[in-house]
Order: sequence, then C-alpha cells, then structure tokens
Amino acid sequence: MKDYKPAVIKMIRFCIKPLSFLPAIFMMCLIFGFSAQDAQASGQLSNQVTVKLVEACESVFARGWSDLEITQYALMLEHAIRKAAHMAEYFILAVTVALPLYGCRLRGWRPALAAAVFCTAFACLDEYHQSFVPGRFPSLRDVCIDAAGSLAGVCAANLLRMLGERVFSRALSRRVSRTG
Repeated sequence: MKDYKPAVIKMIRFCIKPLSFLPAIFMMCLIFGFSAQDAQASGQLSNQVTVKLVEACESVFARGWSDLEITQYALMLEHAIRKAAHMAEYFILAVTVALPLYGCRLRGWRPALAAAVFCTAFACLDEYHQSFVPGRFPSLRDVCIDAAGSLAGVCAANLLRMLGERVFSRALSRRVSRTG
C-alpha cells in the first residue's frame, strides 16, 4: 500500500502547481479590464474611489467637512490615488507571480528576477493596450510606477518565502527532536 503513495503525491503536486498561478491570471485580467475602460469611465471610477476615501477619513477623524470640501480634497488627491492604485495592482501581481515560482522549488535571485521582468513586461503591454482605448494614452511614467510596485511585490514575496521557510524548518526540527 505504501508503494504507490509517493507516486500519487507527486502526481497531485504536478497537477496543483499550475493552479497556483490562477491568482496571477486573475490579477492580469483585472488590470486589463481597468485599462480597457475609456477615459471617462476610468476618471469616474477613480473619482468615486477618491471621494469614498476622503469621506472615510472625514468620518474617522470627525473633521466636519462639507460636501464641497470633500469634493475639493478628492480633486487634490485623485492623481496620487490613481498612481498609488497603479503601484498596488502591480505589487499584488508580482506577489501572485513570485510565490508560485517559489512553490515550484525555485530558489535564489532567478525567480525574483523572472517575476519582476514578467510584471514589467506586462506593464509595457498594458500601456500599449491603452493606446487603443479612446481617450487613454500610454505613459512611460506609469510603466516606471508599475515596475516600482512590481519590485516591491517581489521583495515582499521573497520576505514571505524566507519567513515561511524559517517557520517550516523550525516546526520540522521540533518534530524531529521530539521523535528522536
């Protein structure tokens, strides 16, 4: 009965590994969907998000701002919120690309570099895609912001991997010392 267990475990791992990239694919579809919005729809979405954020800050800090003040603060912050959203999207994409690479037992700097290059290439393609959307234009600055988010995401994924390995190795060493 024990003879087939390693083969079954190996087969399950072989089948599950490609599924670990589904969050990255989902994130890429989400980014593509945001880029496919025309300028008016994109502007309305970012304006709504910014207004909600300013309203939340007003609520938390109880500043007593009027609707006009909330709108003015939202207009002042909208550009920064848009760029932060760019960075956050690519941060998440980089994490969802890098972690499965580490799960495939790849180590060292190569998986981190592969994830960063992949995400930056996707950012370039995404900006090119925007050149076909009415009212949208490609921006090298956005690619640089996306690349910075990707780099931060790869660093975070690497940190998670190192922490996970440390916790896992400690748990194994405790188990071995108890049984040994």
